[in-house]
Amino acid sequence: MATNDNGGQKHDNRREEETENEQVEASTGTQESTENLDEDVDDILDEIDEVLESNSEDFVRQFVQKGGE
Repeated sequence: MATNDNGGQKHDNRREEETENEQVEASTGTQESTENLDEDVDDILDEIDEVLESNSEDFVRQFVQKGGE
């Protein structure tokens, strides 16, 4: 009386592969989001540098008037 018990193993292997693929996709999405966020932060820092280079005295005066220290 031989039984074929491979059906459950194949199903388990497929599930593990699907889980690994989902993890890779999630990781890739996270990396893209992080890269986009880094680019946005760099753009904002560049904009601040431009403002400070062109008119730093007015920038500081406005910042202090808004309650900054």
